[in-house]
Amino acid sequence: MKKITVASNAGFCFGVKRATDCLEEALQNAKRGERIFTLGHLIHNETYNDSLRRRGVNAIEADAIDSLAAEASEQAPVTVLVRAHGCPREITAKLETLSQENPCFRWLDCTCPYVKKIHRIATEHSGEEHFFILIGAANHPEVIGIMSCFDGEKYVFSTAEEMESALSQQDTDKITKKVPVLAAQTTQNLVNWQKSQQKIKKLYTNTIIFDTICNVTELRQTEAAELAASCDFMVVIGGRESSNTAKLYEICREKCDKTVWIANAAELDIAMLSDAQNIGIVAGASTPSDEIQEVYKTMSEMKENFEKMLEEAEVSTLNTGDVVIGTVTYVSDAELQLDVGVGVTGYIKADQITDDPAVKLTEQFKKGDKVEAFVIRVSDVEGVAELSKKRADADKNWQNIVAACENKTVLEGKVAEAVKGGVVIYCDANRVFVPASQTGVPKDGDLASIVGTVVQFKIIEIKAPKKAIGSIRVVQREARREMEAAFWAGIEVGKTYTGEIKSMTSYGAFVDLGGVDGMVHVTELSWKHIKSPAEVVSIGDTITVFVKSFDPEKKRISLGYKTEESNPWNIFKSQYAVGDIASVKIVSMMPFGAFAEIVDGVDGLIHISQIAMQRIAKPADLLEIGQVVDVRITEIDDEKKKVSLSIRSLLEEAAAAAEAMPEEYAEEEAAPVEE
Repeated sequence: MKKITVASNAGFCFGVKRATDCLEEALQNAKRGERIFTLGHLIHNETYNDSLRRRGVNAIEADAIDSLAAEASEQAPVTVLVRAHGCPREITAKLETLSQENPCFRWLDCTCPYVKKIHRIATEHSGEEHFFILIGAANHPEVIGIMSCFDGEKYVFSTAEEMESALSQQDTDKITKKVPVLAAQTTQNLVNWQKSQQKIKKLYTNTIIFDTICNVTELRQTEAAELAASCDFMVVIGGRESSNTAKLYEICREKCDKTVWIANAAELDIAMLSDAQNIGIVAGASTPSDEIQEVYKTMSEMKENFEKMLEEAEVSTLNTGDVVIGTVTYVSDAELQLDVGVGVTGYIKADQITDDPAVKLTEQFKKGDKVEAFVIRVSDVEGVAELSKKRADADKNWQNIVAACENKTVLEGKVAEAVKGGVVIYCDANRVFVPASQTGVPKDGDLASIVGTVVQFKIIEIKAPKKAIGSIRVVQREARREMEAAFWAGIEVGKTYTGEIKSMTSYGAFVDLGGVDGMVHVTELSWKHIKSPAEVVSIGDTITVFVKSFDPEKKRISLGYKTEESNPWNIFKSQYAVGDIASVKIVSMMPFGAFAEIVDGVDGLIHISQIAMQRIAKPADLLEIGQVVDVRITEIDDEKKKVSLSIRSLLEEAAAAAEAMPEEYAEEEAAPVEE
């Protein structure tokens, strides 16, 4: 009996399935009279596209968009789906504009996230500083869309050798001063891509390289090469327009001389299989699983009448690493038993179903339930297979992790543990490693401090096999940037903020205004002369400040702290006027007089001639530092902020009052007190 092996990664990839699912949803929710179109063929598969035409979904070219948008009405709305390969930037802009102008015309973007990633790379590196190189097929729709996103010098090369030859020519000297950016079409041949990277590094030492081949494509091509090396006949299934199917055919052909490329089962010929013993089947990313099943069924009927048909692109034997769907036949709180077919009983222990010991399996499952599980171990002798639902769930959700990486989606999860070099977060049953430098914890800080906390993070890198690298710090940084953007959008001179003192220098204090720091110069902290900010504030203090000036380009903000309300001179003026009597404290003395503090921050001068009624040699003859005396305010100079004081004025006033007192009162006052 011949052995037929179907590649586990055969059939629809994530991006194609996403596009076909989107179309199915559009058909299901279509309004009465609605017409649905695809911009170009949604995927490169003739059989699938024929089925769409039969269902009323037709492919159009870009030049038909304007007329369709003009025709769209409430009685006949129009929906256009952009294919998985994407489209040029100007077409996307046109679709968006037309949909805004006419609510009865809408468009759905089914571009594969992997292709979207290259669009972003091209857009972000546009300009005179870079030139863009894409390894791919110049006329392929995916490549045309990607190249439209780059403004500047750009090139498409199909092979590493073509690139090397072109870039070595004299006429490309004009780009040698620019930084090259290298990317690849998502379905590019891995060997060709690796050669391209090696050659560009020899030509330019500063090349920015983006590994943009879809990871599913990598797995598909690697598996195809391994399968072809072990088979004496290979069948490649896929549409003639499919670039990734063409790559699979090239790869299989290199390993196995007897390789055929067919679009569907109708193209099979029994003569092809006459001498084959080990047959391998691979399929492109645009090949539906029912086509793969049909090919497998046809091959089986042609030759050996195999016992069971292929189901969902998998043969019916059970092997370690398979994912199976079994029917529950027995339930206890310790394990589940399942009928997985092929004469094998599967069992799943409780710890392979959930990490929560409180969960009771008897409450979660019942006989007849369908359970998807990963095959850990198979014992042909005992006729049993050990399974894991957790592993199947993790595999099933892996594409969500991949999509989150491509779309830069913010995820949320609890930090499970601190390990060497970082922490671990479990997301959708998948393990995500966050390096210490990406945790947001300061260098040499305690990583255990965030264990058990719920954090937001992004997947920043995917490594095979199924290794995800995350970053908490990048989300925190983006949040800070959003805060900064909001801050700079709302800042204006005179606006007040309440913030915390973050640091101090000899010339000022830095205040956190909410993600952005501003500086209060030492001269703005107090109306009095101070030598250091520490005389007024401390790190950690919360103070209210106002914006004096700012420079968005240099990210500098000058803040004020002292206000007119706190100005000592204004406080003095609000309390005293010329002629008022005040109690003042002697703070310093000079040969010409003594200075006295009237209010905190405002001193007045008592001229030596105003200290006593008689002439004195120096102020210290009658006064001393710290002494409190009563004075009269004789002059206020607003312009120079100077105040003149007089003790003599009060003494003279008292003397004059005594002289004016009637004689009998004077005698009474002078009479001795009887004991």
